[in-house]
Amino acid sequence: MKNKIYKILVKFALRLHNFSYKLSSRFAAKSEGGLHPKHRLMDYHKFFVDNINSNDIVLDIGCGNGVLTYDVSTKAKKVIGIDLNKNNIAIAKEKYSAPNIEYLIRDVTAYLPNKIFDVIILSNVLEHIKNRVELLRKIKKMAPKLLIRVPMINRDWITLYKKEIGIEWRSDKTHCIEYTLESFLEELKKAGLNLKEYKIQFGEIWAVIKNE
Repeated sequence: MKNKIYKILVKFALRLHNFSYKLSSRFAAKSEGGLHPKHRLMDYHKFFVDNINSNDIVLDIGCGNGVLTYDVSTKAKKVIGIDLNKNNIAIAKEKYSAPNIEYLIRDVTAYLPNKIFDVIILSNVLEHIKNRVELLRKIKKMAPKLLIRVPMINRDWITLYKKEIGIEWRSDKTHCIEYTLESFLEELKKAGLNLKEYKIQFGEIWAVIKNE
């Protein structure tokens, strides 16, 4: 009987945890003028910028509101940002434009530019795609270097526990997957890609992939 009561209580507490996390995230973004503080605290933009050269032409897939695209443009020769959300692109054009940036409203699962790039960026994008291996096979022909950032399911014990007992465990409900390092490597292998280097930061994999 006690076990049943505690099972009910833990599910309630975990649902409350999900709710409070989302609410805190929303309020945090509002408190900083709309830009989520995770961008500043995680400083993941530096990872992408550090792996860009001054002569690079870069494709930023799933560019969102253009914050990362803009930072990359301060170093790269040219950046094309693609996102399927027209509101995101409108914000990007208004707030994060530069002479060497071009923004496009596109669904990359249906359309990819008929161009060759030096670097392709997928920052918290791949996990939203259902046919990920198919997409990776397509884009590996478009650039010798991919920079990929994805969330990990084993980022903490509570995420694994939520999944085990049937509570929403994803950091975003639109995620088709959240990775372990092993599952990420397996997808790369299926796509014919090799991981050159990576680091695990903030429960995410930040990867440099060379297509040579």
